[in-house]
Amino acid sequence: MTRTETVPTEATAGADAPGHDRLTAPLLVTLALLSAAAPLATDMYLPSFPEMVTELQTSTTGVQLSLTSFFIGAGLGQLLFGPLSDRIGRLRPLLAGAIVYVAASALAALAPSIGLLIAARFVQGLSGAAGMVVGRAMVSDMAHGRAAARAFSLLMLVGGIAPVLAPVLGSVLAGSIGWRGILWVVTGVGVLALAAALLVLRETRPPAVRATARRQPVPVSALFRRRFLGNALAFAFAFATMMAYISASPFLYQTMMGLDEVENGLLFGLNALTLTVVGGFSARLTRRHSPVALARTGLLINLVAIAVLAVLVVTGAPAYWLAVPLPFAVGALGLVFGNATALALDEVKGAGGMGSAVLGLLQFVLAGSAAPLVGLGGGTTAIPLAATMLVASLVANAAFLLAGHRLSAPASVAGPDAP
Repeated sequence: MTRTETVPTEATAGADAPGHDRLTAPLLVTLALLSAAAPLATDMYLPSFPEMVTELQTSTTGVQLSLTSFFIGAGLGQLLFGPLSDRIGRLRPLLAGAIVYVAASALAALAPSIGLLIAARFVQGLSGAAGMVVGRAMVSDMAHGRAAARAFSLLMLVGGIAPVLAPVLGSVLAGSIGWRGILWVVTGVGVLALAAALLVLRETRPPAVRATARRQPVPVSALFRRRFLGNALAFAFAFATMMAYISASPFLYQTMMGLDEVENGLLFGLNALTLTVVGGFSARLTRRHSPVALARTGLLINLVAIAVLAVLVVTGAPAYWLAVPLPFAVGALGLVFGNATALALDEVKGAGGMGSAVLGLLQFVLAGSAAPLVGLGGGTTAIPLAATMLVASLVANAAFLLAGHRLSAPASVAGPDAP
């Protein structure tokens, strides 16, 4: 049977399948906005931490708890909204999450105390997870194989770039509008995403499939199958290499290399541009190359670049040399994120929401773990950064092999789903 990117994977369950029959540009832009809301809320206000300590009369630890509470909420939100969307449909949970996200964002911007800010950030993370987890599930409803890989590559451009650019944008805005102004910008993004969702999105999970999911839920054991778990771990640990870089970049660029804020922003921008370009090429390359081949190539380039970084660190090379392999390490992830996501969710077609939830939970847990590890050196050495990135990349490559993808697999596959 010939596969096309315009036929929903689960729409074959019945002719009453609602929603879109194409992964249109407005739909992808809307899902990208929803997926970007949480990364923006995570990173944009980081440069304002010192100001927040003073204004809220709290400690650095107290302000950092507002970030931790967001991560906890986002992780729990994955597990809430993903399975729920399998049972009752995609659209209602997504819209409910978006509405609560806007309200929680406004409350965070108005918070008069650190306690209320921490609580608002938890709810913000919990509800913001809906856009990410349900958005991925929607794509898995409408496409599979190469078509899904193309769509996920485009979505992951935003998901990958947002955490890179958000701190830079926050640095630019912090001096003029302060941390409350930044959180109002985050609220505005949420309003824009909600409006787009109301105008563009329609239900993508057919009623027959929802009824089956309620009567015969996919067993949790399906999420521990080798192919799903291998692809999911490859995605999550690859993402952890980028988060380790983001967390350590301020001391790496400014403390160790002696760059000013403008130069730091330029290097950040270079890596973000590299990720964008490679991600865009990945979406196009899926027309000729399999998602397996593209993800494998990206993982190997990421590993080699990080290995070079580790060698430079261990041998005591001048600090500015460390900037050379980083664009390759970060840019290569443009080949990984979308393709690994598509490969993972193709293994749980009957439970895209649950699969997306596990994928997102792993992403947030590992991202949150990478940040403190790279700071163990106290800002005086890049050894923790190199070690964290290297271990994460090795695990990502090993997990990809665990999924059954051979290192010697052909780079080009003229499979039945080739357009």
